[in-house]
Amino acid sequence: MFDLFGKPRPLLEDASAQWLFDGFAWSLQHFDAPLFFRDTLLVLPDNRHFPGRADTVEGMANLIFDQVKRYAGVSHWPTRVVLPNSCSIVESPQVQIKGALRGPSGIADPQATSHLLIPYNPQQLNNPEGLIASFAHVLAHHLAQMAPEPPPGGINYWPHVTELLAIYLGFGVMFANSAFTFRGGCGSCYNPQANRDAYLSEQESTYALAIFSVLKEIRAAAITSQLKRHLRGFFKQAVKEIGRRSEEMARLKRWAIADFDSSANDLPGKVETAR
Repeated sequence: MFDLFGKPRPLLEDASAQWLFDGFAWSLQHFDAPLFFRDTLLVLPDNRHFPGRADTVEGMANLIFDQVKRYAGVSHWPTRVVLPNSCSIVESPQVQIKGALRGPSGIADPQATSHLLIPYNPQQLNNPEGLIASFAHVLAHHLAQMAPEPPPGGINYWPHVTELLAIYLGFGVMFANSAFTFRGGCGSCYNPQANRDAYLSEQESTYALAIFSVLKEIRAAAITSQLKRHLRGFFKQAVKEIGRRSEEMARLKRWAIADFDSSANDLPGKVETAR
């Protein structure tokens, strides 16, 4: 971790860390920086953030998804949670979003006839953090399609940047905790169908969560207690390293006070369901 002269070695390869900073800059530029700094919450996998129970698998999936939508600021989007075998992404229509794309000024349309179809895996109800991250990733996929510019690295990094966008929306703890699942143990202890497909590594997700926490000025202690034990030390080191990357952080924090026309976020838009 340290070289011969006591200088800390970077936690990630420089290209990977720089891509994460660039991804946050892209997210702030295109997805309502004022809303991020003012209203975006650090969402935690606990009963306070996800209260309530339902009597059926479908009911629980809808309950969790509705809460994910609310934290992401897209409660007004017309959506329908469906099983994977009932979701045809190719044939899904565009949907019209009224008012702001995100946030409290969005307008729900009770007469909407087209919905974004949100697939879920019932097995993931046994892995709530993975299910929350999966739902957030799907929403980030649809949201990212509204950006007028491609993400850092281009389309080849689409699944990675949409995970990063979901962390920007506040779901970083779930992404870090569910990025890797131990595959050992007896057959009854491991259910591969309960896992999610992860594109950012544990370290990359945790580093992105640290960027989020520094930007939002959230105490590290409020996050470390929610992380898997082996990620806590890495997170603390990431917070310290990010604090030393003053140029990158200054670039991101400028969006907190930037005087720019946010009217584009108040215009109706179409969200495509296929890419």
